[in-house]
Amino acid sequence: MTGGFFAVFDDIAALLDDAAAMSKVATKKTAGILGDDLAVNAQKASGFASSRELPVLWAISKGSFKNKLIILPFAFILSAFAPWSIVPILMLGGVYLAYEGAEKIYEYFYPHAHAKVVKEALSEEAILELEKEKIKSAILTDFILSIEIIIIALGSVAQQTLPIQMLVVSVVALLATVGVYGIVALIVRMDDFGFKLIEIADQKNRVLEFIGNALVQGLPKVIKALTVIGTFAMLLVAGGIFVHNAHFIHDAVAFMPSLLGELLVGLSIGGLALLGMKIVKR
Repeated sequence: MTGGFFAVFDDIAALLDDAAAMSKVATKKTAGILGDDLAVNAQKASGFASSRELPVLWAISKGSFKNKLIILPFAFILSAFAPWSIVPILMLGGVYLAYEGAEKIYEYFYPHAHAKVVKEALSEEAILELEKEKIKSAILTDFILSIEIIIIALGSVAQQTLPIQMLVVSVVALLATVGVYGIVALIVRMDDFGFKLIEIADQKNRVLEFIGNALVQGLPKVIKALTVIGTFAMLLVAGGIFVHNAHFIHDAVAFMPSLLGELLVGLSIGGLALLGMKIVKR
């Protein structure tokens, strides 16, 4: 009886060792998309009042956890019984990401008329409603990126047993949420940390005061940079989906550097999707 008990523990230990080794492989393969995920979500989580940054980020993080809980079971089922459906699902998600990226660029050059409305003119209810809309948009974008991350991770362990697949992909999914949103939280609170350093320095410690001022003044620049990076990240992810899964598109841009090709494909698909939406709305 005791021997059987320890044999079970040996099996569990071996399973965890295999899962840990494969998790490293899967994390390396999803590193690029995790970086894009960080840029996109930092851009989505910015633009709120300081007192609302962490509550909004927590709401998006909870939505991200729910996304993973929805996607993981379906990913395992589709991988086992309908692997042919994974690529079309990825491409639909790619169209959405490309549309979002193209819309951001379009709005930069042709902003909506209501974009210049002063925030003070909005009621508290209207501000909260806009906040809810941004949270929903962020969670939806996270859903699309989560599908991409989970499918890539699943593909890296497709030859492994089902228990290892489940452990590895679950670890990568958890990392994608905790790691990404943890870093985003640090970024959006960078100015508060800077003010704290300035307060501690109290005009006596020049080094701390310099660092504090750099953090406070640097936050708007970081957010602006991440907004641009996040927009292009969505286009790159979308373009990458089509380049890697549609042979005729891959062949058409094969002569270009990979990043340029994926960006042009994402921008083209996003432009077409944006044009289609404009036509439908009219």
